[in-house]
Amino acid sequence: MLKEFKRKRARLQAYTWLGLPLVVIGGWFYPKLGFFLLACMIGAIALAFYKGRAWCDWMCPRGSFYDLFLEKISLKREIPQFFRKKGLRIFMIFFLIGILGFQIYLAWGDIDGIGLAMVRLLTITTSIGIILGIIYQHRIWCHICPMGTIANYLSEGKKPLSIENTCIDCKVCSKVCPMQLKPYLYKDQGVMKDNDCIKCSTCTFACPKKALQFEDSIKKAA
Repeated sequence: MLKEFKRKRARLQAYTWLGLPLVVIGGWFYPKLGFFLLACMIGAIALAFYKGRAWCDWMCPRGSFYDLFLEKISLKREIPQFFRKKGLRIFMIFFLIGILGFQIYLAWGDIDGIGLAMVRLLTITTSIGIILGIIYQHRIWCHICPMGTIANYLSEGKKPLSIENTCIDCKVCSKVCPMQLKPYLYKDQGVMKDNDCIKCSTCTFACPKKALQFEDSIKKAA
């Protein structure tokens, strides 16, 4: 069942990951492709208002690329807590958006110049994400991605993961989570409070006791 779910998820990601090389490679020749990055930024924030970080699951081209390709060569080490620190994440928002804003300011009036600024930023951050993903875990960049962090703050209470008391603390959920989250720690609360959940549902299919479900699924079944 888990394998079939992963195949279905991979098929969805197969449609979106192509957006990454389209911009990172094609954008240097046709800079207007850089505006695709702006569309992704808007999509991630808009979806977060009612479904949390769901955009990061398979709709984000970079996230899909990391899952489909980088995971295969990643050393899969535990992500250092430093990358989860609020201070670092807020710094990355202002730092990267500040850099992008400054480049756009310099290129104002030049559509290709603005597009190239976005291509340049995406190329550099993706390269850093690949290096860190190989050394640690393939989705480590998702913890410091500015749009991911903003979506995190907008995700409070949106489509949360429910943990039933049948959970046996086997930690399988943590082992399969692409974000290295630990749903089992929230068993006593009944709902996972970590807003970095990308709603991929991998843990719900992997749980041997079927103790994990998203609350909207529970309501539909009721």
